Amino acid sequence: MLTDRQLLILQVIIDDFIRSAQPVGSRSLSKKSEIQYSSATVRNEMSDLEEMGFIEKTHTSSGRVPSEKGYRFYVDHLLSPQALQQQDISQIHSIFAERIFEMENIVQRSAKILSELTNYTSIVLGPNLQENRVKKVQIVPLSEGTAIAIIVTDTGHVENRRFSLPNGMNADEIEKMVRVLNDRLVGTPLMDLHDRLYQEMANLLKRRIANYDLMLQAFAEIMNVPIHDKLFFGGKMNMLNQPEFSDIEKLRLLMDMIEREENLYKLIRPSEGVGIQVKIGKENDNIAMENCSLITATFPVASGQRGSLAILGPTRMEYSRVISLLNVISTDLSKALSSLYEESEE
Repeated sequence: MLTDRQLLILQVIIDDFIRSAQPVGSRSLSKKSEIQYSSATVRNEMSDLEEMGFIEKTHTSSGRVPSEKGYRFYVDHLLSPQALQQQDISQIHSIFAERIFEMENIVQRSAKILSELTNYTSIVLGPNLQENRVKKVQIVPLSEGTAIAIIVTDTGHVENRRFSLPNGMNADEIEKMVRVLNDRLVGTPLMDLHDRLYQEMANLLKRRIANYDLMLQAFAEIMNVPIHDKLFFGGKMNMLNQPEFSDIEKLRLLMDMIEREENLYKLIRPSEGVGIQVKIGKENDNIAMENCSLITATFPVASGQRGSLAILGPTRMEYSRVISLLNVISTDLSKALSSLYEESEE
């Protein structure tokens, strides 16, 4: 059990290191206005905190820095939510003040504003697409041999694919294809598109369209829409500005993980409940994340679905500010996405 004096010293060390990224020494610490103890007393208390594993030495300085154990104690016991400036709150609310009808637009803008307000990397996991239903299908010829297929869902999600047209296929046949697809596929969940195309539409297309088999094969690939949750990023390169990642190898590992996305998806996919979760360093169970913290907010969406948004930053992150921002924006995002889903079901 830490004494009140040790609690104060640990909190000031962590707050100072978060601000400066510089190891904290007993002499500089004793000059802080919050600390009313001599340098010798502070040095003794820091020695005890180090022995208990809350702070640690660096290789390049005689000062101390917080350990993962120290950060965890700080987050669990010493942290108080930061009061956000009205300017920050207004900036967040402005995203949702406009009438935006596309889910992806709302989610992408949320990721962008979150990264700008924190200078870290933001990740938003949109609600699962499996239950999205086809609202409209379009095929737009680009040149003599290529076209782009566009699938729009009832929540405003848009998928588009470029594909090769069968030789000799003319504009009339493309128009027929679009009419057939819209007649038969509108209202179909994305997860059922591929099977329905083959099971219910092959014979119909065969009767109406020349080269139907080539077109069917091409469109089957287009209809293979990914139905897992989609990640949206803001400030992917922000980690380049953090002194912890001046080590090129550490940075390479982290950026490689971000680009692959699969590991990040596993880390931030919605938990059973809702609320804030903080994972520090090795708690993320990924070597690329050993110098990082991930703060995730899981929020409810209509129809029992959940979404997640997260901030990826160094372990020396502004936990208090980030948690306050996540609380505000997750509440607004939950309301906006729920409204979109409810409108789509009417």
